[in-house]
Amino acid sequence: MASKLYVGGLAYSVADKELEAFFAEIGTVVSAVVIKDRDSGQSKGFGFVEMENDADAKKAIEELNGKDLSGRSIMVSEARPQEDRRSSGGGGGGGGFRKSY
Repeated sequence: MASKLYVGGLAYSVADKELEAFFAEIGTVVSAVVIKDRDSGQSKGFGFVEMENDADAKKAIEELNGKDLSGRSIMVSEARPQEDRRSSGGGGGGGGFRKSY
């Protein structure tokens, strides 16, 4: 099991430090990041927490999944590796238009 966790259902007001403090009750937190919109800086409502070891990560999933953080029930699970965006199927071609004669 990886020690990096996905945390979903975050209130938009939750900051990195608050997320880190919440998980620090379980074990040593290596990093905690709330993902924000690149343009607006607004939270996207999810983040990632990296625990020092697999045992702490597993304990965090067991004890914090479904718990309340800033008025919202959060979802904690093992983070999946990010897929390479370039290898995705890409968008379909736009349909051309035909002039009617």
